[in-house]
Amino acid sequence: MTGAPYHWEIIDILWLHQEKLVSAPKSPPPAAHSRSPERMRPADTGLLLVDLQEQLLAVEPARATLIWNARRLLDGANILGVRAAATEQYPEKLGPTTPLLAERLALPAAGKLAFSCAACSDIFSEWRSVGIHRVLVCGIETHICVQQTVLDLMADGFQVLVAADAVGARHAMDHKMALRRMEASGALLSTTEAALFEWCAQAGTPEFKQISALAKETCPQ
Repeated sequence: MTGAPYHWEIIDILWLHQEKLVSAPKSPPPAAHSRSPERMRPADTGLLLVDLQEQLLAVEPARATLIWNARRLLDGANILGVRAAATEQYPEKLGPTTPLLAERLALPAAGKLAFSCAACSDIFSEWRSVGIHRVLVCGIETHICVQQTVLDLMADGFQVLVAADAVGARHAMDHKMALRRMEASGALLSTTEAALFEWCAQAGTPEFKQISALAKETCPQ
């Protein structure tokens, strides 16, 4: 019985502490966390598909992966309301965008002769008019049309991101050096899945379920 008073003393202390907590003024709810200005948002980002034409893709070693990742980016853009546009290099000679991607575009691809997509100025003028100041680039080839596009868009004031797993070249060295040069020049490297979830921003929504399904897909061989 010698421990009983001590036992009740502890209980009294706990009750006193609880009453103080109940009577204490409520703290204001925590403020919503701030988002980094470096993060892409559906409203401020455009997705650019560079020259993903059947004839050009036919000689790409990673053809299946390029189409798969570009298609997932385009599907994610359509789910989340990200504006998307495509270009075609000399379409009269090199043909149209591969059908799997073309059928998902809201507007036909813009044709060009210049290697840089900056020549398709209507795309970027329209994007600027609705507040888009970032461009996520995918397509081919990394060291030619993609690189020249990225450099020109940065010079024109856009923040440019490159989906490194959704750009490609025939030769590994060209691809590697182009990524290094673009990053050294100020472009930001990302990946398909990183971009999808960055646009999505949170779980628990119908859009998240669709984005999650895209992320769970298996890469084609």
